[in-house]
Amino acid sequence: MKIIPIKSLGQNYLKDQNIIRKIIDEIDIMPDDRIIEIGPGLGALTKEIYKKTEYFTAIDIDTRVSGYLKEHMPSLNIIITDFLKVDLNEIIKFSPVKIAGNIPYNITSPILFKLIENRELISDAVLMVQHEVAKRICGKQGTKDYGILSVILSYVADVNYCFKVSANVFHPKPNVDSAVIHLRFKKELEGNLQLETFKQVVKASFGNRRKTLKNSLSNSIFHNYELNKLSVDLTKRAEQLSLSDFIILTAQIQKLIDDRKNRK
Repeated sequence: MKIIPIKSLGQNYLKDQNIIRKIIDEIDIMPDDRIIEIGPGLGALTKEIYKKTEYFTAIDIDTRVSGYLKEHMPSLNIIITDFLKVDLNEIIKFSPVKIAGNIPYNITSPILFKLIENRELISDAVLMVQHEVAKRICGKQGTKDYGILSVILSYVADVNYCFKVSANVFHPKPNVDSAVIHLRFKKELEGNLQLETFKQVVKASFGNRRKTLKNSLSNSIFHNYELNKLSVDLTKRAEQLSLSDFIILTAQIQKLIDDRKNRK
């Protein structure tokens, strides 16, 4: 059975055995590890994971791959559905699990935020993403790559850029290079913050990237709060703030929110 990659699904099949080995080494699978692979495709990674643990589920939206994968891996647990629509609480009976996958580049951010929302079920995730996105995910304070993704992910996980992957190792060849990243989710979050508030504060702060925090926050959902009470230097731009600064900023904005609720 020949399966032709579907462009609208972002399908680019990995074909380089050396890259596959490097990804498997990074996942570091133990026999009792529970693994979920996003988008197995033709099973380049799947076949290697399948050899290492029996607690393995592959999730793919493409109905064509089920028969193909079952032919090569008869006992593989494969779920044919959109990963973004999966209730992970329903399929993860024992946690934590490890997540792996060469994920569709057009839905990278939604997948990452789904993992963040379900981080208590997940120990870590090894993902292949577009190289430019990997740089943003791993962006450091003060650089042009530092932004919403890097701040939010660094709050909930230890983030590592593993290695770059050439476009030449895929079929069909994509227009961009890729990279493998490793997210190790933290068991506890610093500052006892509400994660949703933290995300809103970070997104608002970077809302007008070239403007000061004062301007960005004043043009956000927080514009009606007494921002002059914040101790963080609002003359700075968001890219100048460290993770610790964002934690302090969120805690202070959360206090403004709570104070307003208590006055009602």
